[in-house]
Amino acid sequence: MAKEKIAYVCSSCGYDSPKWIGKCPACGEWNTFVEQKLGKKKASLGVHEEFSLTTKSSPISMSKIQTEDEPRINMRDGELNRVLGGGLVPGSMTLLGGEPGIGKSTLILQTVLRLKGMRILYVSGEESARQLKLRADRLVEKYEDGAASEALADVQVVCEAMIETVFEHVKAVEPDILVVDSIQTMATEAVESSPGSVSQIRECAAMLLKFAKETNTPVILIGHINKEGTIAGPKILEHMVDTVLQFEGDQHYMYRIVRAIKNRFGSTAELGIYEMVHNGLRPVENPSELLLSDVKDGEELSGVAVACSIEGVRPLLIETQALVSTAAYGTPQRSATGFDLRRLNMLLAVLEKRVGFKLPQRDVYLNIAGGIRVTDPAIDLSVIAAVLSSNVDTGIARDICFAGEVGLSGEVRPVSRIVQRIAEADKLGFRKIIIPRSNMNGVAQEKFKIEIVPVRKVEEALRELFG
Repeated sequence: MAKEKIAYVCSSCGYDSPKWIGKCPACGEWNTFVEQKLGKKKASLGVHEEFSLTTKSSPISMSKIQTEDEPRINMRDGELNRVLGGGLVPGSMTLLGGEPGIGKSTLILQTVLRLKGMRILYVSGEESARQLKLRADRLVEKYEDGAASEALADVQVVCEAMIETVFEHVKAVEPDILVVDSIQTMATEAVESSPGSVSQIRECAAMLLKFAKETNTPVILIGHINKEGTIAGPKILEHMVDTVLQFEGDQHYMYRIVRAIKNRFGSTAELGIYEMVHNGLRPVENPSELLLSDVKDGEELSGVAVACSIEGVRPLLIETQALVSTAAYGTPQRSATGFDLRRLNMLLAVLEKRVGFKLPQRDVYLNIAGGIRVTDPAIDLSVIAAVLSSNVDTGIARDICFAGEVGLSGEVRPVSRIVQRIAEADKLGFRKIIIPRSNMNGVAQEKFKIEIVPVRKVEEALRELFG
């Protein structure tokens, strides 16, 4: 009996080596090599040849390439269309990743059920057809009977894990959109390894990519994430697809966020917010009202400040919560949820060095309400205000919001899209907004009902709040 050949493949970039090594020479990651058995490749049943529309490629001058604006597919979902950059592009491959049970399959299923008049092939390697039908009935129960039956009739379901069989169904159905749930469950006979391995995911994704590009059919892949929170499988999977969407949120909260990590056809700064309800995911048109806690008028809580943030082109008013307490142990604790911990430490150093508040033996905990993660530096001013408010146990008025980046010298630096931030705060009824003085150029106070307070340094903002 011939001895089985073994190779070691990097799960991050796909680099293979005849022996195990600690650091990948291709991508530089540590401890990413996994063992794989090598065997003779079986025939792939002509999967690649079935959809080959060109016989041979040849170089062509870029000036001779004909281009035209192809209309995007409207997903009938404003939030998803925004994250995709205006809709689904024909011939593109989109990867949606998220934690188990977060609602990935629900989001895709309720989206394709809205696409009337389009043939959808939903390939499920995890659930049975009966499970999918029960979920679909729950999602379309709000429709009228005729509309519900029409929505269910347009979606073809096949429960299959072998990619060769999937392509046979694709050839028979000729779908307008192909959905694969999930890519980790797919396997091909051309590779002798278990489903979910690096080589299986890479080969199956390559076949689906070839199909998408040569038939101009959009493909939506649903993927898992690993314990580090990144897309499971080889990193080459994210390089192959056109769009990578991250589905975030907590299973114990009703909010879900779709964030674009990679998008060849649009911006990666956009996000979509959903609310989990009994019949699926409801798009949230005005997320600012949901991200602010319901507090009675006139009630002031210490350690709470409202920041006006920008995600993509959308202004969001979010609540920054801080708690400062005496350190119970020798080393003070620093913790941040939804905010960069290193930036929090920097802001605390600025507060101590430039403003004069000493926090060496104090625990500081920071939380961004609503379970979202914010990277906009314009919330620095609200973070400092919330920390100081908790430290002195003095509340900040609920009708005051902040927008400003804090520099190492204690200055309040200008931020982008200041007019949109002011307009959003004015629309939601805030009385006062504190912004950088450098942003006052071109801002007309008389256009807004809200009072605009420009500040140049952190001390000025704190003096405005606490006198």
